[in-house]
Amino acid sequence: MLPELHKVKCLVVRCPNWVGDIVMATPVFACLRANFPDAVLIACVRPYARGIVEDTPWFDHILDCEDKSLKGLRRLREQLRPFKPDAGLLLTNTTHSFLTFKFAGVPKIYGYRRNLRRFFLSGGPQPQRENGRYKPLPMQEYYLELCRYLQLNVPERPRAELYLSADREREGLQRLAGWGVEESDCVIGINPGASFGSSKCWPAEYFARLAEMLEEEFTCKILLLVGPGEEGIAERIVSGSRARIINTAGERINLAQLKPLIKRCNLLITNDTGPRHYAVAFARPHIVLMGPTNPLYTASNLELASVLQRNLPCVPCHRKVCPLGHHACMREITPEQVMEQVRQRLPAAVKVSGRAP
Repeated sequence: MLPELHKVKCLVVRCPNWVGDIVMATPVFACLRANFPDAVLIACVRPYARGIVEDTPWFDHILDCEDKSLKGLRRLREQLRPFKPDAGLLLTNTTHSFLTFKFAGVPKIYGYRRNLRRFFLSGGPQPQRENGRYKPLPMQEYYLELCRYLQLNVPERPRAELYLSADREREGLQRLAGWGVEESDCVIGINPGASFGSSKCWPAEYFARLAEMLEEEFTCKILLLVGPGEEGIAERIVSGSRARIINTAGERINLAQLKPLIKRCNLLITNDTGPRHYAVAFARPHIVLMGPTNPLYTASNLELASVLQRNLPCVPCHRKVCPLGHHACMREITPEQVMEQVRQRLPAAVKVSGRAP
């Protein structure tokens, strides 16, 4: 590692903001723990996302990062003061996150040299560029480049990981049992939302039809995984389908409680959003319905993934709402195409007796 890091006794890490990015950053967390086995490692994370990194072996402390107000900045500074961190690592790209650590008294701060903060960081790599723009890279590799810059020992085959306590797993299994899911059942999870925006969402009527097709062809329980604000999408799917769907909308499942549910799924069918990365971390087969985003950003650990994306002139646009109004990138992925991938991902043992494959 860099010579100035040899004496680090406390390191604070600013986690990414998006759910999927946090999961894709978990190889960095594992790398830091392996390279700083005796140091105190502290995660600073948005309050809604702390459940993602709970129960992990990497961090000694998890602090809520609410740095959008002076009150939040002061609170974080007070929380960090007793630990006297020697260094900080930014997995976010903003100058604001640098100023947050500076305000909190972190003496050495490392991160990508981007924006105004590039003049003030203690060190960090330059982001790769291509044709004058930042080069798209798998986020897992993007984050691990920070570890390489710090001259840490990086695992040869890094993988996203998540953990859950025995109590959390027991709670999840009890919740599933309450919905009528038995230990021997094949569970197909459906994740129809996306906090990014409607551009990432497959049409609700397609999910409704897909649920019917799944029930016709497979002996399975269909679990509709719904986050806050996605109740309307869930209602349109359930009301528009003849399939028996377990609707979790009323349960208000948080990101920690979501872990055992996805871990239990035999297959997850999902938009390109946070829960797809849970499936990666728990090594669950999954089908990703990808629309307006560049697949290179998530091109890591795809051995159990089927990624469906239309090759259109407008893709990728990275817009929250389809600027053209037709939403062709998602509407042209049909339920029939998804079913083709389901047949490859699910074993023949769960097919309804008598039906052709």
